[in-house]
Amino acid sequence: MSDAAKLKSIVVLVSGNGSNLQAIIDACEQGKIPAKITAVISNKAQAYGLQRAKTAGIPAVVVDHTAYLTREAYDQQLLAQISKFAPDLIVLAGFMRILSHEFVENFQGQMLNIHPSLLPKYKGLHTHQRAIDAGDQEHGASVHFVTADLDDGPVVLQSKVPIFENQDAEELAERVIVQERQMYPLVVKWFCQDRLIMLNNKAFLDGIELEEQGYAAN
Repeated sequence: MSDAAKLKSIVVLVSGNGSNLQAIIDACEQGKIPAKITAVISNKAQAYGLQRAKTAGIPAVVVDHTAYLTREAYDQQLLAQISKFAPDLIVLAGFMRILSHEFVENFQGQMLNIHPSLLPKYKGLHTHQRAIDAGDQEHGASVHFVTADLDDGPVVLQSKVPIFENQDAEELAERVIVQERQMYPLVVKWFCQDRLIMLNNKAFLDGIELEEQGYAAN
């Protein structure tokens, strides 16, 4: 079997700039991740992540959510588009859609997301401001498997940054994004190396069940 035949297929879903997408594109091109991104799909035609895909020679697909009357109808079309590429892994990289339970169940254990908080804290939106308003001393990001409940799947990896005095949400977000660009390709690599799995709603790395906050290098 050739090296190319061993590569996993990844489909990335984006809604915006796609900075984490770019980090994963770069890692694949550098051979750090044994995978090929076979498609980038967005719910927004103007998402810059689509241009990143085109620049890298990756098929860029738009499934516009405004063209569908219900979440379920949209998700059925999204599922149909994803299935064309037969991915081993689906990576959510700033995909600003709440996915239906039926959609998520189709890809149990095959879908990863990155969320800008130290889960289980601050699920949903505006996480940076919420951490500041709460007086937290640290903030960060979490990579987790996707399950039916929002931002609730088992955590694989977290990265923390201190919250400085008088720091605003925009400055904090920029520092968290730097961490995200390092974390996400690493977790994707683990999955594509068959080291990372989800079993019974738990994350396992190298056969060892991860703690609630995910992997920690002690």
